[in-house]
Amino acid sequence: MTRHPVRNLTIALALAACALPAVASDMNNALGGALGGVAGAAVGGALGGSTGAVIGGAVGGGAGGAVTSNRRERTGAIIGGALGGGAGTAAGNAMGGRTGGLIGAGLGGGAGAALGGNVSRSNSYDDDHRRYYKSSYKRKKHKHHRHHYDD
Repeated sequence: MTRHPVRNLTIALALAACALPAVASDMNNALGGALGGVAGAAVGGALGGSTGAVIGGAVGGGAGGAVTSNRRERTGAIIGGALGGGAGTAAGNAMGGRTGGLIGAGLGGGAGAALGGNVSRSNSYDDDHRRYYKSSYKRKKHKHHRHHYDD
């Protein structure tokens, strides 16, 4: 593969990953997942070749998402970072060798952690909303009124 298609693909993926996070906390998750994915893929690749790079990208992407997320986002950021980091590393390895695997781990881990954290946070707020209205309905339903009438 020549340099120009790899460079164009890298630029396109970088622009797509930059457009994904819309909120500041999502940007933190993206950064953590990307850095973790790259570091994990590099260490995994050094220890176990391309298979080790994929496993390392997944572990690193999940760990990076966990470190940078808050309580509401943590589960989604870990899962998304791990899936994105592993998949990005595998795709990058197939297209551009070791360097492509590192780029893919960064992009996949970052995008996965941002998206997963966002979904997890949205679900958490939705659960809070349901819990509040369910409890207020019970309070209204079981409230007993005593009527005082003038005799």
